[in-house]
Amino acid sequence: MQKILFLGLLLTQLVACSAEVGSEAWCKDLKQKPKGEWSANEAKDYAKHCLFN
Repeated sequence: MQKILFLGLLLTQLVACSAEVGSEAWCKDLKQKPKGEWSANEAKDYAKHCLFN
């Protein structure tokens, strides 16, 4: 049970470390992601923060 709890906590910490939307790291990460996997919000934010900025 402790192992499962530890793994859940570890995964939560890893997800919380994603780059802030609009940052240079976020733009770079999204550019590497296949465009077919982008959400509508990601596409809008990419255009707003990475193309027109």
